Amino acid sequence: MTPPGFSLDGKIALVTGSGRGLGLEIAKALASAGALVLVNGRGGESLSRAVAAVTATGGSALALPLDIANETAVEEAFREIRRAHGRLDILVNNVGMRDRRGLFEFELEAVRRLIDVDLVAPFNMCRHAARLMIENRWGRIVNLTSIAGTIGPTGDAAYVAAKGGLEALTRALAAELGGFGITVNAIAPGFFATETNAHLVANKEFAAGLEKLTSLGRWGDPKEIAGAALFLASPAASYVTGQVLAVDGGYLAHF
Repeated sequence: MTPPGFSLDGKIALVTGSGRGLGLEIAKALASAGALVLVNGRGGESLSRAVAAVTATGGSALALPLDIANETAVEEAFREIRRAHGRLDILVNNVGMRDRRGLFEFELEAVRRLIDVDLVAPFNMCRHAARLMIENRWGRIVNLTSIAGTIGPTGDAAYVAAKGGLEALTRALAAELGGFGITVNAIAPGFFATETNAHLVANKEFAAGLEKLTSLGRWGDPKEIAGAALFLASPAASYVTGQVLAVDGGYLAHF
């Protein structure tokens, strides 16, 4: 049973990049709390499996195949959301790309592509979602940033810039949309054992270093992101906006 204040019964939620990893776990949590979740990915069997995984928890889900960096496709998708559901209550911007290269190794076109996916596309998703949320004077936007947006690891400048920008966008939109009953917050994940990080999980030297740098001394389980997302998307977080919640096992707190 969902605790009081955390129920999402009757809400419509869109979680981008929810075909696997952190996005899938967030989609499961929102659906388990009563929301109808639009599960987003590029399409294909992986998206169908993700929808099945969400509904297997007892929740409701529909597939929304979409490249969020395609402006025309996003516009069409939101028209369909309005036609089919009449509103959107919750947006979780989870899609992101990673390209770990140093300052002098990047071609500018690659930098532009990364910032387009990790910052410009979420900006556009927020804009479209906010138009629907304003009509109902209620909404929740949750952006997935990264602890890399707060600290500055070497050899990752483009990603750090994009995620730092997404943190700033979160605060700016919280200020702009609060008067419409819309909260805007961010989650900054630390090191999670996702498919994307499989090569790092398998690297014993890296894993040993992570244990020393993280207060809890381990990788995060993707399921451990779900509680933070559910809280920020729920009525329980009605007076929380413009915040960045680090879910990092104490990485930022650890000296």
